[in-house]
Amino acid sequence: MQIDADRYTPVDATLIPTGELALVDGTPFDFRQPIAIGKRIGGDHPQLKNGVGYDHNFVLTRKGDGLQHAVRVVDPSTGRTMDIATTEPGLQFYSGNFLDGTYTGKQGRVYQRRFAFVLETQHFPDSPNKPQFPSTTLRPGQTYRSRTVFTFGVETLHDYRTPDTPSSS
Repeated sequence: MQIDADRYTPVDATLIPTGELALVDGTPFDFRQPIAIGKRIGGDHPQLKNGVGYDHNFVLTRKGDGLQHAVRVVDPSTGRTMDIATTEPGLQFYSGNFLDGTYTGKQGRVYQRRFAFVLETQHFPDSPNKPQFPSTTLRPGQTYRSRTVFTFGVETLHDYRTPDTPSSS
């Protein structure tokens, strides 16, 4: 996965943002270059401990207004891709940390811990209580508009395989 974000919003032990906009550089939250979601999830970073993995808002790197690319996900076993572009300032990334085997999906598949992930375009959580975050105030007569576009595709193996990706042959 690759997220276009130089910062993220750290959370406290109850998963409420602290109000800080922390740099991703040198942390397990640095997805500016493609990396497997699980590669650093078990690390000893205090924010991974607070979220029991990833459950954080990423501050998207925006260049002006309008729709902008936010994230790219590639499934290394199939080459399926998903790109997300949005007008929102943030992206919540949740790595399925609290899935516990009590949910059953298609074809009877039981969802265990970290069997799924979620990407939600949004304003920063707890924005009304954090004046340094982008405002979520909507006054009478104002209109709020947001746009998120999901684009799906398939890449060939040579486009995304890494040296530590096992061969399917």
